[in-house]
Amino acid sequence: MPMSPARTGRPGLAHSAAGRFPLALLGMLVACGPKPATPAGVAGELRGPDGSAVPEGGIGRSIRRGHALLVATRDSLPDHVGNALRCTSCHLDEGRKPGAIPFTGVYARFPQYRSRVAAVQRLEDRINDCFERSMNGRALAFDDPAMRDIVAYFAFVSRGIAVGDSVPGQGVTLGTALAGDTVAGAAYFVTSCARCHGATGDGTTIAPPLWGPRSFNIGAGMGRLRTLTGFIHANMPFDKPGTTSEVDAVNVAAYVAAQSRPDFPGKERDWPKGDAPPDVPYRTLAKPKK
Repeated sequence: MPMSPARTGRPGLAHSAAGRFPLALLGMLVACGPKPATPAGVAGELRGPDGSAVPEGGIGRSIRRGHALLVATRDSLPDHVGNALRCTSCHLDEGRKPGAIPFTGVYARFPQYRSRVAAVQRLEDRINDCFERSMNGRALAFDDPAMRDIVAYFAFVSRGIAVGDSVPGQGVTLGTALAGDTVAGAAYFVTSCARCHGATGDGTTIAPPLWGPRSFNIGAGMGRLRTLTGFIHANMPFDKPGTTSEVDAVNVAAYVAAQSRPDFPGKERDWPKGDAPPDVPYRTLAKPKK
């Protein structure tokens, strides 16, 4: 019996255990996008922040499966992904890049109180938030083999980090502006972003869609202007990270955030204590959006 509470996820998406793991793909498939960078001196081998390599045996196999699921999420978990993104579309360099929402250290910071649900969540809850919002899909049961493998990878890339500790570059540094120039943002998108994400923002073979039905839904963290601004400023363009100015970052973020994307039913119940951040792009019952 699953350990997690029943979660219905996105209506209209079929759920089946059959075909869950295309094993031939798990070890070699990487979804569309630039090849993740490998830390210097690692020679292609996965290593934790303390320099440890993936161990042998069952735990090592689980870590490697978790890694494969994160870099080829849609191919490996088609019943749980409702768009064209993979986990490492946002968590860059296999979830190990500082300033790009790294997985490093996350295992050591859960359970954690989260104001969006006004409750303490386990790491599995946080992972499912991404499946339901960023991936516009369905939650995994806590005892699903895929969930266990993903958590195993999170634990591996958090080795050597004490419980509760912060790490340099965790999360993403939020932008400060609550509005941007969407006209200027559109012009910047054409000159600097369209070559990877497509002229209409619907993605290419090397970069994910930024809006439309194949992108993250409105309830995702990247749907918030300050989050998107900070991510762009620190990490984009992909081949020249950090070269986008703060002004250009907020303008292009405003342009991207203004485009249509899938809805997230139930979003109005977010932040039930009325403490929604000022850049949340939808109304909540506890504090209607002005």
